[in-house]
Amino acid sequence: MTTQPQTYVIGTAGHVDHGKSTLVKALTGIDPDRLREEKEREMTIDLGFAWLSLPSGRRVSVIDVPGHERFIKNMLAGVGGFDAALLVIAADEGPMPQTAEHLAIIDLLQIRHGLVALTKVDLVDEEWRELVTVEVLERLRGTVLDGAEIVAVSAVTGEGLPELVAALDRLLEQVPPHLEAGHPRLAVDRVFTMPGFGTIVTGTLRGGPLEVGQEVELLPTGKRGRVRGLQSHRVKVERAQPGSRTAVNLSGIAVEEIERGHVLTTPGWLRPTTLLDARLRLIPEAPQPLEQNDEVDFFIGAAETLARVTLLDAERLDPGGEGWVQFRFPEPVVAVRGDRFIIRRPSPGSTIGGGVVVDAHPRRHRRFRPEVIRALEILSSGTPQELVLQALDRQPRELREVIQQTGLPETEVRATIEELAGREEITRLGTESGLTQTTLLIRSDALRALAASLAELLNAYHERYPLRRGMPREEVRSRLGLAPRAFDEAMAALARRGEIVEEADTIRSPHHQIRFTPEQQARIDRYLAALRAQPYSPPAPAEFELEPELVAALVDTGAIVRVDEGIVFARETFEEIQRTVLELIDRQGSLTLAQFRDHFGTSRKYAQAVLEYLDQRRVTRRVGDTRVRYGHG
Repeated sequence: MTTQPQTYVIGTAGHVDHGKSTLVKALTGIDPDRLREEKEREMTIDLGFAWLSLPSGRRVSVIDVPGHERFIKNMLAGVGGFDAALLVIAADEGPMPQTAEHLAIIDLLQIRHGLVALTKVDLVDEEWRELVTVEVLERLRGTVLDGAEIVAVSAVTGEGLPELVAALDRLLEQVPPHLEAGHPRLAVDRVFTMPGFGTIVTGTLRGGPLEVGQEVELLPTGKRGRVRGLQSHRVKVERAQPGSRTAVNLSGIAVEEIERGHVLTTPGWLRPTTLLDARLRLIPEAPQPLEQNDEVDFFIGAAETLARVTLLDAERLDPGGEGWVQFRFPEPVVAVRGDRFIIRRPSPGSTIGGGVVVDAHPRRHRRFRPEVIRALEILSSGTPQELVLQALDRQPRELREVIQQTGLPETEVRATIEELAGREEITRLGTESGLTQTTLLIRSDALRALAASLAELLNAYHERYPLRRGMPREEVRSRLGLAPRAFDEAMAALARRGEIVEEADTIRSPHHQIRFTPEQQARIDRYLAALRAQPYSPPAPAEFELEPELVAALVDTGAIVRVDEGIVFARETFEEIQRTVLELIDRQGSLTLAQFRDHFGTSRKYAQAVLEYLDQRRVTRRVGDTRVRYGHG
């Protein structure tokens, strides 16, 4: 087994179907038309695949896409993986309407590297060839292929094939090499089974590498399996590199559970979505404007789905125009920031536009909101620092969520976070050392705003309930609208700073203390004196007109211990009782209710209440009619 060198993906586009396939076969020796119907009709119906090595040693995967208008949807399943485009135009026909649509798709997807193969030059004279070349140059003007090299070839006679190979080598010198950046993503464009192997999917690998034995997740279904084997250009490899055409033999996922358009990746980092924010451009040839809430066919990666369009900054989008939009999907799709997409009218089918995803997990937006547009502008063209701060928004988020939201390489996100933390613009919650995928982060201004809201909330609570120790934690969390983990870590951070005090299940302001009015204190003093006068048969609070709120305050301050409803003891008395109970158990081995009653000279009611309370606190444990130390007997 070997590890493949750097591979580039070139896609053949254009109207000429049989001519493209013949040219690919002449270049590679591989016929990309694999279906019987394709061979019989001399028409490319589905994606075809071939490969070759260039004189420079570069390896090239070739994706031959259908050219006929009826199969544009199949074409779009493959074009998203192109590093460069080979636009094939027949010299005897010149550019056709479908050529224009393919060129528009290449332009919308911003496939900036490409060249033109002018095929069938053996069928035309030199004058015609020059006329067609001029027409092609005119068609390319203003697109990403403006100025692309045009190579005249004939797959039949072999004319121009060496020049085309050399032109491909020159073209790929300009294509940046694929780097291992982040998690692997393979958009599945083909799924099938092979006897003795089971489920196999193919696609163009992006992001990071895939390795044999690695656990993988299929999205949007969430099915998990393992990589049983890998191939690239029919050669077994232990590790597939990003940028390569890759066949993945899967275990744990049945072929019936996979469809074209699903995405294979590592588990846990990528979440499907039913909303996408995007920058959309309509082509000038779009037959009509795009209106609010129009339905379109949406293509991303190898996936196709329906979508409804919310126009965020315009009443309508005219042909040739650009705007901010939010797409709404009936079923989840898989995307990350920076992914490009195409939209088509469902009927009659025609490509009308495309663009780039700027937020893969947005909130539902209202239209014509300046703050929404400003946020999208930052996501679209902001600095890494702006992108990270925008991703954090006003809520704590885990590092992996920030990476996903920004669409930046993980190393760049980590470096940016460290820089922002050093400038005290980001606060790391929790006490864990290092920056892990699950580290919670929050903008420092958001934490300050949270602290201010919390202070206001607590002060209002203390004013309303001055005799309570603090506000119940769960009530605080509910009022602040935070998820449990984010709430716990944010409260811990504020407590470390001394901005709040956490006590058991309550939270209070550090300035709050339970204070009694002179009249309340007088009643409390009379009651405490009565408790000390009758320590083991204490009077009930109601006998001294102590309302429940005042009793609860005395419990919170530690002046009394409530062992049951209406039965309380002075703190020092209860502590003496507990010490004595344990001493009696140690001396006698156990203690009965009657022995407790007799020793303290009290009634059965008080004896039973105290012993059951000690059981609840796990000081003692009941064994039959006796008590022993908890954990003994």
